[in-house]
Amino acid sequence: MMKRNKLMAILLCCVFVFGGCSEKREAAQQMLSKYSEKDLHEMTTFAMDTVMQFTIYNEDGEQLLIDAEQEIRRLERLFSVTMEDSEISQLNQQAGEGAVSLSKDTFQVLKRGKEIGELTNQAFDIAISPVVKAWGFTTGGEKHVPSLKTLESLLPLTNAKDLQLNEIDATAQLLKKGMAVDLGGIAKGYTSDAVTALLKEKGVVSGLFSLGGNISAIGRKPDGKKWKIAVENPLDANDYVGLLEVEDCSVITSGGYQRFFEENGKRYHHIIDSKTGYPADKGLLSVTIISKDGTKADGLSTALFVMGLEDAVRLWRNSHDFEAIFVTTEGKVIATEGAATFFTFEGRDNDFKFETVKREGGVS
Repeated sequence: MMKRNKLMAILLCCVFVFGGCSEKREAAQQMLSKYSEKDLHEMTTFAMDTVMQFTIYNEDGEQLLIDAEQEIRRLERLFSVTMEDSEISQLNQQAGEGAVSLSKDTFQVLKRGKEIGELTNQAFDIAISPVVKAWGFTTGGEKHVPSLKTLESLLPLTNAKDLQLNEIDATAQLLKKGMAVDLGGIAKGYTSDAVTALLKEKGVVSGLFSLGGNISAIGRKPDGKKWKIAVENPLDANDYVGLLEVEDCSVITSGGYQRFFEENGKRYHHIIDSKTGYPADKGLLSVTIISKDGTKADGLSTALFVMGLEDAVRLWRNSHDFEAIFVTTEGKVIATEGAATFFTFEGRDNDFKFETVKREGGVS
């Protein structure tokens, strides 16, 4: 039996439409009908510190996957915090000293990061890097709980308002020495959007790819079936709590179960609340965002995890461009009203309970 984990999501073939006319969908389906399994092309690569897997249907699929990988490498060279000559590394090196000229992509991803921060009252904090480093999550060294004194000294360096962007000359500046940005919470979402746009521009109408679990779907499978994506059980990596049926969108999950360490019998995960300097602890095990905007989905999956269920639902009710699935520490799987229409709950065997939150208020 196939293991049920999140990497299998790209193999599960089975629609989530935010909008668009039926004529466009019919035209896309006519294009799909000419493809078959002989046009299937797959690729696995490692970039942005994660395994990436691609499945597309196209007669020129082999070359298109090479193009996709080159685009990923190009963006990685701009966004990486470990490559000393990347634009983000240069920005961090110049913190407190001066502005740095940026490419269109780097400027745009920083701008989107600040926008998502403002939308979520800085639950998504693009400038959290100094605190995350203090915990050892991005240094490659030993992870440990930093002292309260250390955190108190670093928290003033995490104010995203001190990242200034100048659209006129496409420059950015970190105002305080010791500041640093890390695009780990948004870069893969932005990259998935860029790769999706590239492949669609080159004629791909059917594909699914996973950038380290950040999953993006292009159209449907050639047989017209919808893509099925598993929402992982945060308590068991070989199990899932339900299945999403999607097309033309991104599905991105954040959770404290993905990266963590234990110290003195207590578990500490990598999603840091910039208001406290400690791992977020608001009653959520995972947050899955479904949106046509992969960049926003990436940032929101982190932000809503930090915010907790009540504030996250309030933000969703005031928005109309994403849906969400929450898994709580109390054993509940909660779908927003829109998500519930294309989500099949399968967590009963593990004692999860399913609920739906309504747009106008209430739970069912």
